[in-house]
Amino acid sequence: VDGILEGGASGRIIMRAEDRAILFEVQSRRVLGEITAPKIKNVIWAPDGSKVAIICKYGVVIADRMLEQLCSISDNVRIKSGAWDVSPTGGTANQLFIYTTSNHVKYVLPSGDTGTIRTLDNPLYAMRVVKDQLFCLDRESRPRVVSIDSTEARFKLALANKRYGQVMHMVRHSRLCGRAIVAYLQSKGFPEVALHFVREPRTRFRLALACGNIEAAMESAFALEQQNENEGKESGRDVWGELGCEALRQGNHQVVEMSYQRTKDFDRLSFLYLITGDTEKLRKMLKISNMRQDIMGRYHNALLLGDVTERVQVLEQSGNLPLAYICAVMHGLSDDAERIKIAIETNDGSVEGLLEKIGSGRNGQCLLQPPTPIVRKSNWPTLEVQKTTLEDLSLAQPDPEEEAYNEGGQIDGIAATTEWEEGGFDDAEDVPKSSAIAADDDDYDFGDDGDWGDDLDDLGDLGEQEVPKPPINEMAGLQEVSDDATFQMPAAGRPPAGCWVANSSHAADHIAAGGATSAMQLLNRQIAASDFHVLKDMMIDCYLGSMLSVPGVPGSPGLNMPLLRNDSSGHPGSDSLPRTSVKMKTLINGIKNGYRAFQGGKFNDSKAAFQKVLTQIPLVVTDTKVEGSEMKEMLEICREYITAIRIKSAMADVAQDPVRSTELAAYFSHCNLQPVHLLLALRSAMGVAFKHKNYIAAAGFARRLLELPDMNSERNADLRVKATKVLQKSEQMARNEHELAYDESTSFTIDCEKFTAIKAGTVSIKCPYCGSNYEGDGMKNKVCRTCSFATVGVQTIGLVTGS
Repeated sequence: VDGILEGGASGRIIMRAEDRAILFEVQSRRVLGEITAPKIKNVIWAPDGSKVAIICKYGVVIADRMLEQLCSISDNVRIKSGAWDVSPTGGTANQLFIYTTSNHVKYVLPSGDTGTIRTLDNPLYAMRVVKDQLFCLDRESRPRVVSIDSTEARFKLALANKRYGQVMHMVRHSRLCGRAIVAYLQSKGFPEVALHFVREPRTRFRLALACGNIEAAMESAFALEQQNENEGKESGRDVWGELGCEALRQGNHQVVEMSYQRTKDFDRLSFLYLITGDTEKLRKMLKISNMRQDIMGRYHNALLLGDVTERVQVLEQSGNLPLAYICAVMHGLSDDAERIKIAIETNDGSVEGLLEKIGSGRNGQCLLQPPTPIVRKSNWPTLEVQKTTLEDLSLAQPDPEEEAYNEGGQIDGIAATTEWEEGGFDDAEDVPKSSAIAADDDDYDFGDDGDWGDDLDDLGDLGEQEVPKPPINEMAGLQEVSDDATFQMPAAGRPPAGCWVANSSHAADHIAAGGATSAMQLLNRQIAASDFHVLKDMMIDCYLGSMLSVPGVPGSPGLNMPLLRNDSSGHPGSDSLPRTSVKMKTLINGIKNGYRAFQGGKFNDSKAAFQKVLTQIPLVVTDTKVEGSEMKEMLEICREYITAIRIKSAMADVAQDPVRSTELAAYFSHCNLQPVHLLLALRSAMGVAFKHKNYIAAAGFARRLLELPDMNSERNADLRVKATKVLQKSEQMARNEHELAYDESTSFTIDCEKFTAIKAGTVSIKCPYCGSNYEGDGMKNKVCRTCSFATVGVQTIGLVTGS
């Protein structure tokens, strides 16, 4: 290191070495960036600190604030100085770097474009650049103000930044010209812009072909033809030939026809009339070839028209009598065949054996006819695409900064093109409870209690019009060319699947597009899903449900058509989103099935129904925030019921253990169930506790049971009487026979693995998807026991409900 230069920010410096610059942060004593730059003289930072210009002896290197190289240019003479443009308007601030050499003022852009602005009589040292004024010092340290024209630099910068309105405004009002600008635009892929600068017909013709502008190419071709006629030269066949090739590529056969007529390419013209189905002009081509005494042309046109009589005459007149005889015989022209036979025999010939030479045993001979045209004399169908700003000067809108720059005015800023919507940050409304799943208790009354049994039997003495096309004149002459000879290639579209992946962050949309990998990555990041075998069937259903197969014509495959969910007001184009097969109604029906099985004591069926809903929820796309809240509520319902069913199963395994069975019955009653189901759980828990003489727990269950609203109905009168007696008896005994790890007076959550109480303040982890709790770190990075596919203990953003 042989020098220290400005680092662009507080606490940063640039250390200069022999062939490189190093960005160093002093406080943390670490290297932030490094760039190759030999023989560094100075560094000049942009006013906003976003870029730095490293001035070397024979070059300039532009880099960003972390010293990542943006471009590098070299010069043949020594570079004296440089400065960043700080103009408040024009869009060149912090983007245009002006540097001086011994005899020139030059510019360089971050894109790597460079050029010369003006010459100098004496060396000057740039200090500041504002608009078209360069403030500098001469060798006697006297201040100087030099006028510069940065139009070319601003033009290239606007083109690089895709500010096409400003580009075309400069084309109309600035004096940009020269072969250098035209060559630059061609090299950057903007021949349509260069077309506005060029008036020389041949160059303009090349540019028009490059950008596919058939209309401009035709104008240039006519101008070249007129120019050649005035100079006594032959008309350029190569020009019309190239125009015909480009028009043929675009499907504009009317221009192709005119090009072939100009070049007198009759063979290709005949074939063009064949493929376009223009038989009238094909007959005219037959007459033209007859007038030109073109034997081969006559034969070809007769063959294309299917005119056998003409073909026989051509063969006969050209001296090919045997071929003429064979053709006449095979096509059933008996009179012509007899006449030709006499001519052959007159010339000491014979027709015997002629037909045998072409093979025997061929049946079903028929006339060789061209295919019947279905659509005649119309160009290939093309989309009507509006001219872009780069093609139509009338669409050029002056940039506000460019207007202010040209007028010399100062503007403080440009008004934003979009505004924040009013109320964009308003507080969200309270989300109502799901009306579909929070139904009346009567909805869950499915008759008798099924396999629930009566746990109170052994209590002792307690008992979504077509526009017509203009008519086409099919009798137009050969020299008539339609005025509509313009073609513009439509922009390439995107397949629906590509749009779905780009427009949505929901896993269901990625699955519908066939992006299984990206969908699994989204599910893993959002809800920590890891075991996708559980979700496989639902993912396949989601993929198959997003497409519709429409039968094609006989012998062709069916057409796959995407089903969209945002096409109610018209096709959304590139903003399309797929329709998913699983809806909120599907989830509601699944939960109702789980309720029905739970009420009937069919716990395995109920658990399967709730687990199916758990696998469907991640692949459901909601339309509103209310639906999103309802779906999260369904997720909690599934978790609580699956946990309750698992506890019920565990109770059967420890039926002989009075302590554990009482504890599990207690935890079973603390699951967040519907009131009608909570009644059954409390009845079961009260019976278990009372049987095992745990009277304190039994009294608590009896009180909770009596507090339920359903206990006031007539159908529960007997249960109300039994619960009252259990409460009285328990209050009299007032002791637990066993020591229980259960205290209803303290708040707790249930460990979904061990089925124990997790008291407040105890370290626990959760499933990021269903929210199941687990005490300690024993279940960390393991699959959740409730949902069976999410990894426990991973912090994620949670369930994504909308796209």
